[in-house]
Amino acid sequence: MSFEPIWGAPIAWYLFLAGLGGGAFVTSAFLRWRHPEAVNMRKAGHIIAPVVVMIGLVLLMIDAEAGLHHPLRFALLLHNPFSVMTWGVVFLAAFMVIALVVLLLDFLKKRVPAWLEVAGVVFAVCVAMYTGALLGVCKTFPLWNNALLPILFLVSAMSAGAASVLLVGALRFAGEFEVVGLLKKAHYCLPLVEIVLVAALCFITSYNSTAGFDSVMGLVCGSWAPLFWLGLVIVGLVAPTAVETWLLFFAPKEFEESSKARMVSVGVDACVLVGGFLLRYLVVMAALPVVFVM
Repeated sequence: MSFEPIWGAPIAWYLFLAGLGGGAFVTSAFLRWRHPEAVNMRKAGHIIAPVVVMIGLVLLMIDAEAGLHHPLRFALLLHNPFSVMTWGVVFLAAFMVIALVVLLLDFLKKRVPAWLEVAGVVFAVCVAMYTGALLGVCKTFPLWNNALLPILFLVSAMSAGAASVLLVGALRFAGEFEVVGLLKKAHYCLPLVEIVLVAALCFITSYNSTAGFDSVMGLVCGSWAPLFWLGLVIVGLVAPTAVETWLLFFAPKEFEESSKARMVSVGVDACVLVGGFLLRYLVVMAALPVVFVM
């Protein structure tokens, strides 16, 4: 008989930070493509990406005590090419190398080659999706073992990464923040997609098994309901979408370009980051296993 691993808050932080790092790198690449004038915001994304992923990896090692005391044991994960964890190690290692090289080039004030940034984007997307696939291999947890989870985590990672870069831009680089309108509009769409994916994940999971139904009930009307509705849905998804709708489409032009509008955007982006973490935390903590009766 085999037992699935039971994960807690440190893993939720790891999943969030890994996705955030990938999203921040993709956001920097997007700025290079559509807003090349936002140089400082792009560099901020290049700093955020490797730093937060590195913090996430440290948390992973702390949670996996054997790896903490014997870090070289993580190399053993590379022996199985059919393992999701093996591919996760490959994706993370490649992404970290590229992200650190890009960061070094920024500090040396050298131009980052386009091919290197494209490679970084590919591995950033792989890392973001891997965080969902890592949970998905635990087949006895219906809330995790769902094909929508990697897609949901990818969209959430892109949203959190964009929010982190926009947050830095609003606080430090006001001039650049005002001209990245296309990034703001792209970021505005992501929580809308997340709302649909969260609803679909809950609907599908609730119908696939008793454990899945109980997991979803725990989220929507059980012990996790206050955190789910108030934290994830209201603070993390609905409120940012509502405020951004007003800022982008209904706010007077003079207010949209004011310092007050930037502070409102800071609050919105902070809420998105809170929602990004709570999504992982709730998915990890609320999942119930299938019970086999002998």
